[in-house]
Amino acid sequence: MTTQTLPRTGMQSLMPILTIGLLFFIFGFVTWLNGALIPFLQMVCELSEMEALFIAFCFYVAYVVMALPMAKILEVTGYKKGMSLGLAMIAIGCLLFVPAALSKTFAVFLIAQFVVGSGLTILQTASNPFIVHLGSQDSAAARIAFMGLLNKFAGVLAPLLFTALVLGNFTDVSQVSLAQLPEAERAAQLNEMSSQLIQPYIGMAIALGILALGLMRVNLPNIQFENNDSNDSTQVSGVLQFPHLVLGAITLFCYVGVEVIAGDTIGLYGSSLGVANATSLTSFTMTAMVAGYFLGLFCIPRLISQSKAMLMSGILGVVFTVGIMLGSDQSHSISAILWGWTGIQTLPDTVALIALLGLANAMVWPTVWPLALADLGKFTPKGSAILIMGIAGGAILPLVYGGLSDTLDAQSAYAVMLPCYAFICYYALGGHKKRAW
Repeated sequence: MTTQTLPRTGMQSLMPILTIGLLFFIFGFVTWLNGALIPFLQMVCELSEMEALFIAFCFYVAYVVMALPMAKILEVTGYKKGMSLGLAMIAIGCLLFVPAALSKTFAVFLIAQFVVGSGLTILQTASNPFIVHLGSQDSAAARIAFMGLLNKFAGVLAPLLFTALVLGNFTDVSQVSLAQLPEAERAAQLNEMSSQLIQPYIGMAIALGILALGLMRVNLPNIQFENNDSNDSTQVSGVLQFPHLVLGAITLFCYVGVEVIAGDTIGLYGSSLGVANATSLTSFTMTAMVAGYFLGLFCIPRLISQSKAMLMSGILGVVFTVGIMLGSDQSHSISAILWGWTGIQTLPDTVALIALLGLANAMVWPTVWPLALADLGKFTPKGSAILIMGIAGGAILPLVYGGLSDTLDAQSAYAVMLPCYAFICYYALGGHKKRAW
């Protein structure tokens, strides 16, 4: 099955593009809110590193568990109604944070995360075909890049707003400062911190509900499908017989895993060092990622090919990871050089290097898709579905990091990223060229 591109004028495409752009902003905001939520809930629910990272696991595993059911729902509802349903599901997930916060029950938080992830699954499944086919194929890359920037910009804002709204009265709170409080005072502060979640999440639920209703009134084009299946005996019998696709899915598994580790553990690591406002640290990683996106937009393909851009990302990832493992928690020289002159909070070198992983990660997702889907022909839709399954890396690899962190230490646990970046380098060098097993 292939999707039919809809011929539309610039003004006809503007409103649908702006609508999908708003959805991509919501994807980024809700997704990277986890970077603030994880260290916050670790403090409030008094969790180990491994337990805290189940927050990310329940969010990302929804993409795997719910992908096929949500695709079936879209076949019944259509894309526009499906998007509204996705927004409504995220709103329900946000409302579940209210009883979770009142009871400080970690299991309810996890259920809420799974519901939010399920809503995002249907939104992602419905929105991506629209942005690709709202115009010519020649300009599709520009539209996708614009959506990516909106997504990551939301990732910059989300932890900052979370910290301001939820932790505005607890500006210096961290695991270290909480551990120094007397038992009764710590319990009272944790209860007060937990209650601060209620109003922001109710507000998010209301806003998402209004958007779900408003989306039903937006005039979005219908995407038509046509059957191009062939009985040609020369066609490859199964999509898994394309090595560059399978290796691309593994690359995405590695990439999403290291992206989530970089974005969602920086707050945990910073909090363990006593860094103030650790829940906002994900914004540093996302800012570095936005910078990487802009560099990629300028350099690819003018100055560098897609595969070479991916190779540079993998090499930078290895360099920064080794720097994290060997770096100093006491020195602040890296952040002082990079942004100390601006007056922005300086960070320990190890934390600054975790933030710089955003720069290393930026160009993997945009480059792996065209390389992995090349030459698939009629198998392209099935290939896309297999690549989406790579998002499971965001559920699995952070848990591996958490287990290593509890067993060894948080700094050494970043070693889990080294084989991931090595595989990304392999795919960039030769894996994407492999056409036979």
